[in-house]
Amino acid sequence: MACAMLKRSVMMKSLAGSLRIAASSRAYASVSVGTDLVSAAPDVSLQKARSWDEGVSSKFSTTPLKDIFKDKKVVIFGLPGAYTGVCSAQHVPSYKNNIDKFKAKGVDSVICVAVNDPYVLNGWAEKLQAKDAIEFYGDLDGNFHKSLDLGIDLSAALLGPRAHRWSAYVVDGKVKVFNVEKAPSEFKVSGGEVILEQI
Repeated sequence: MACAMLKRSVMMKSLAGSLRIAASSRAYASVSVGTDLVSAAPDVSLQKARSWDEGVSSKFSTTPLKDIFKDKKVVIFGLPGAYTGVCSAQHVPSYKNNIDKFKAKGVDSVICVAVNDPYVLNGWAEKLQAKDAIEFYGDLDGNFHKSLDLGIDLSAALLGPRAHRWSAYVVDGKVKVFNVEKAPSEFKVSGGEVILEQI
């Protein structure tokens, strides 16, 4: 038993080290305050979270970025993936628990985006009981995050290509506030409480 616990501890330290190295060796994101997200990710569409049956009935439709951001005040946050630790326990709840405060500040929608398919995101949103507060979108092929230089290889955690942990306040497509964590395992600057103070 002690041997198994020691092995698990060594493995977790190695994984954390790999994630820190991946983050520290990356270039800074190309998105910053003033960036027009629609122009920065041309021809990119996201996939709204839904059940398989809803996907079939919508003929597997996608949502162009302009439809998400045009003439709207949006808080958007990205994370490594559905059902992962920090994302489930801290990141999504920090927005869900503050949804009334966002609305009071005139925010039209709070959006979570991850490199997952829309069906997994739908199941996860339902499990977190967050679907009524937050809109969930899949970045199935990672093109949205790649366009913004926010992609990261998390193969060390058996996740493959994913997204960094980040948040932004976007008005009519233009970034007004932008935060990105130094490592995907960190949760210091991308939470709901932080961006609420920045709006």
